[in-house]
Amino acid sequence: MGLSVALELTKRNPLAHIAVLEKEPEPGLHASGRNSGVLHCGIYYASDTLKAKLCAKGAALMRAFAEEHCIPCERNGKIIIPTSAQDLPTVERLLSNAADHGIRAEKLDVQAVKALEPYANPYQVGIHCPDTAVIDGKGVIQQLRRMLEAQGVRFFWNCKIVEVVPAAKCVKSATDSFSYGYLLNCAGAHADRLAKMFGLAQNHALVPFKGIYYKLSPRSAGLVKNSIYPVPDIALPFLGVHLTRVISGDVYVGPTAIPALGRENYGLLQGIEWAESLTIAQRLAQLYWDNSQNFRLLAHSEMKKYLKTYFLDAARKLVPALKAEDLLPTQKSGIRPQLVNIAEQRLEMDYLLEHTENSLHVLNAISPAFTCGFAFAELLVDRMP
Repeated sequence: MGLSVALELTKRNPLAHIAVLEKEPEPGLHASGRNSGVLHCGIYYASDTLKAKLCAKGAALMRAFAEEHCIPCERNGKIIIPTSAQDLPTVERLLSNAADHGIRAEKLDVQAVKALEPYANPYQVGIHCPDTAVIDGKGVIQQLRRMLEAQGVRFFWNCKIVEVVPAAKCVKSATDSFSYGYLLNCAGAHADRLAKMFGLAQNHALVPFKGIYYKLSPRSAGLVKNSIYPVPDIALPFLGVHLTRVISGDVYVGPTAIPALGRENYGLLQGIEWAESLTIAQRLAQLYWDNSQNFRLLAHSEMKKYLKTYFLDAARKLVPALKAEDLLPTQKSGIRPQLVNIAEQRLEMDYLLEHTENSLHVLNAISPAFTCGFAFAELLVDRMP
């Protein structure tokens, strides 16, 4: 998101002095470099959301960027399938979303689904989304970095912001101080922390969710031609386990949405900030107690997926031929930096933007934020004074 915004700024004002501050030694070590690389078409999102407004346009801009710069990208489509009768009303809702947004989506019978994905197991019907694509996400990040450096954008690595002085329009790291005319906060899982330094995001708190994956063995990878997704369970806030043939040709199964205890808690204990983990645990406990958005059901179903048996059960609803030995462990994992509305004790399901006179803050940059990146950058720069 930050690199996309910087690129948009250079297009509109080539003489602007632009600096990118990054707490890591290089870009893409977190969400942008860990996602599935899927460019979503936008079929899941209601028309009154920023996700709906930005997703399809963002995907088209990203595909064009990939073509221009020879970045691997394949528009291979995906199949969304119901697994029971209770999913059928949601099929119609998704098709309605597609019609509202001008998204190409076709309702298929079982035979037509199996013509595209022979080993899928649809209940009566399916949806084909031909414009869904997969891309080399890290290739996009690397190309953006090269372009920005060539255009004179300055990068400051290992630059974690520890103090903000809004009145002086200044931010400070442990070793440096930076003055700004305008600041855009695109800090992903840490965006709420930075926003709070500006007196914003007071009604929101972070509850991270961990996405872990398996990979199909070479023997079983042929069971999936492109991507197979379930119809999302409307009782739960996330999409559920799906199967995606990524740009490398590997087929990944996942992700989970397991409550995590840290913003970078990719492993069992890795990335946990113990001072914050207790606060996160308390937020999770409150969500569990209130049971808003069926949080208990989400927690129970997702925690089970730490066990391979339950993970396999979720995958076999889509492709029954899968066996336990087909799922290979992988180091691939990511964090969904999910914000909670504290007053209402509910998960925020759309992007949030908050601002001061001289700053704009992108909060809750959850999926499909990568897909939306270039379109989101246009929106953000449009909103600058």
